[in-house]
Amino acid sequence: MKTFILLVYILAIFQNLVASASIPRQLQKFSITRRQLKATQVQRELGNQVSNTTVIFGPEDSRYENSTARWSIYHRPRIQVVIEPGQASDVSTIVEYCNENSIEFLAINRGHGSTATLGSFNGIQINMATFRDITIQPDGESAWFGGGVYDGQATAYLWDQGYVTTTGACNCVGMLGPGLGGGHGPLEGLYGVISDNFRQLNVVLANGTAITVNETSHADLLWGMKGAGHNFGIVTSFELNIYPRGPEFWHYHNYIWRGDKLDAVFTALNDFHGNGSTPVNMTVNFGGFRMNTTITKEEPIIGWTFAYRGTAEVAEQYLAPFNAIDAVYHDSGDVPYPGISIVQGNGEDQYICQDNELRITTTAGLEVYNLTAEHQIYEGFKQRAASNPTLAARCNVLHEGYSTEAVTNKNPDDSAYPFRADHHLMLFQTTIPPNDSNIESVAWKWAKEVRSQWNEGQPGRPINAYVNYANGYESVEQIYGHEAWRLDRLRGLKAKYDPENRFRFYNPIVRANKSSAH
Repeated sequence: MKTFILLVYILAIFQNLVASASIPRQLQKFSITRRQLKATQVQRELGNQVSNTTVIFGPEDSRYENSTARWSIYHRPRIQVVIEPGQASDVSTIVEYCNENSIEFLAINRGHGSTATLGSFNGIQINMATFRDITIQPDGESAWFGGGVYDGQATAYLWDQGYVTTTGACNCVGMLGPGLGGGHGPLEGLYGVISDNFRQLNVVLANGTAITVNETSHADLLWGMKGAGHNFGIVTSFELNIYPRGPEFWHYHNYIWRGDKLDAVFTALNDFHGNGSTPVNMTVNFGGFRMNTTITKEEPIIGWTFAYRGTAEVAEQYLAPFNAIDAVYHDSGDVPYPGISIVQGNGEDQYICQDNELRITTTAGLEVYNLTAEHQIYEGFKQRAASNPTLAARCNVLHEGYSTEAVTNKNPDDSAYPFRADHHLMLFQTTIPPNDSNIESVAWKWAKEVRSQWNEGQPGRPINAYVNYANGYESVEQIYGHEAWRLDRLRGLKAKYDPENRFRFYNPIVRANKSSAH
């Protein structure tokens, strides 16, 4: 009897041990993802394998909310545990741990990815925010950036040291998120998009191997990292070209027009851009349709902002056609380059950078503006201002324009970035209250309508969706290019460097499941 009781006791202990054990992936008959993670468990299993500056915490920790905040909460990833690696080598260890335990992992910096494909994630977030070092090289032609550096930080630091580099236009956004997908920004007319300026990248692959990617080491992957890099690895640091900072001041001019000036404004914009021949120092302009009830409650206004790398005297010669259009408001001035993002409304503390909004977006890439399409979009907005003023107040129909000379001068075959003929990036964006399926349906209907009007306004051109603005419902061809050879090359790199498709949560090349259409 005692023997039987002892046997039952031993079996019970063994059963509990098996139930709580982490079965290494290589010993599993089938791939199993651990769905219930606890920070204490991860700390116990992983803590002694990483540096003592690595931090592991979960939802019960006061740091969790800030670390998992996102620009858009539409289809937000499910983060069970956050790990902030203390050293670059820790990233490899964390990835290996996740692989051994069949845990999904997602590296983030500033959390601005807004694609619906992120909603399929459930696992450990690797927060790269601790990697924010910037080291200018002795020759002054490049600098090393940590994988957590963001635009405003890089711009301010380099400017103070006498340099600039290619970043996005918005101060709060990380450099690498946009950069791995191309990375449009104010200096692209002079120097190309961010990815055109990659010299080398330190990358942790899906199996945890750390490699350096450049023209002599894994050169095939360098091609893919320049435009589709989210699919291939975690970048812990990268070397990027830098340039002398140039003029001490930049000129800006902001305008607001009423809707009756639409034809004049968009005609002037098309003439100004010359289908890709914008003067290189007329660096960035953007604007569009939004409500401003201090001016009118009946219709959206047309707001636009221009930035010029140099003096007001020269800038205003280029802007003379816009000055000739009667505006209800305008202001202009001169600021050092790091201040341009603020006067254009893209500062870290400004509305565009607010986190935790539920955002509905659609996008399109254009060569020129179609006036008929813009009229249709404006009239549709005007109708919503009357029928659904709450939704209209939350909407912004954004048009981005850049000087693009250095972008279009690059051979499009030399990188994975596919859409160098798209001179304008369009983004429909509205925010909605969470958990309101009715208003979400109305918002999506409007978003799709605007996207269709943009694309129907350029018959004969393929539908393109810049990967960093894509909402995740577009086809792979619309995001990564329509040429068969380009997609074949990307899929070949995927099979070589990530055969198990571990990097599949940000507009993936290889899709696990087909998304429902939007």
